[in-house]
Amino acid sequence: MPPVSPDVSVVRSDLLAWYDANARRLAWRAPPGAARTEPYRVWLSEVMLQQTTTPHATPYFLNFTARWPTVSDLAAAEDGEVMAAWAGLGYYARARNLLACARAVAGEHGGIFPDTEAALLALPGVGAYTAAAVAAIAFDRAANVVDGNVERVMARLFAVETPVPAARPELKRLAAQFVTDERPGDWAQALMDLGATVCRPKSPLCGSCPVSGQCLGLASGAPDRYPVKAKKAARPHRLGVVYVIFDAQGRVALERRPDKGLLGGMMGLPTGDWTTASPPDRPPVAGDWREAGAVEHVFTHFSLTLHVRTATIPADEDAYLWTPLEQARDALPTVFAKALDRAGAPDLL
Repeated sequence: MPPVSPDVSVVRSDLLAWYDANARRLAWRAPPGAARTEPYRVWLSEVMLQQTTTPHATPYFLNFTARWPTVSDLAAAEDGEVMAAWAGLGYYARARNLLACARAVAGEHGGIFPDTEAALLALPGVGAYTAAAVAAIAFDRAANVVDGNVERVMARLFAVETPVPAARPELKRLAAQFVTDERPGDWAQALMDLGATVCRPKSPLCGSCPVSGQCLGLASGAPDRYPVKAKKAARPHRLGVVYVIFDAQGRVALERRPDKGLLGGMMGLPTGDWTTASPPDRPPVAGDWREAGAVEHVFTHFSLTLHVRTATIPADEDAYLWTPLEQARDALPTVFAKALDRAGAPDLL
């Protein structure tokens, strides 16, 4: 007979024992039972992991902590340096929020992160999830840390029929009943690890799950049906033109994008508006423009076809930041790096 409802004490005990033996080794994590992780490393990793996988975020984390070992070091960095180091991680508003938060911690808190969930939540760019994660993992506060992995575990454990995103308040309430003063940091990370490695989005490894005997989703016979998904609206599609400009030395013309808006504050290639209609082709400078094809890119809220035009012109040193090709590729967000690759080698004058 399946359980009427999961036993909170049994789930906690079994999952923590599993975590002690199976915790993932991550660049930003202390082992179970060890001294707590430095708050800067917890905060930085959690910001990077928003909408980003662990393998993709790890080299960025290592680079950031090597270049800026403390939050005060990061606070003192130039905006352009940080934005360039962030290139390729996506969701670039996170990088701007990262700097704003670092500067608030350095300037208003003496370079020391506050140790309560409420005080962390008052920092710029820190939302409810990040505040809870830092409070629990760095300071061992009894905070309810709920990310997508935790939502999935709760949805399956309790066989929640309400579709997400409407189910999220219920899933958070269910997760809260497991939070106690006993090892709250390890508990938060144990749930995350279970969701990431066993209770996976597809093909969950129920035979390896330490709490499978308590799982109503498994008892139903279709655990991967949970969380129930609401039908997604079709992602709109946009069109645009991007201009890859070379000079006689093969350098690339870059410009910094406005602070607000998509890819705000990042280095970019000259481009027109990205609209749903046929984009106008208005090159920013006169030249012998060549059609170089198009690239496809998917953002959170829309997909994009970007037509690439390229030309080689005499450099106007005041108009653009002329950058060597490889250096330019490293400094650009993915969508512009794709366009640069599509343009191919310059036709030198």
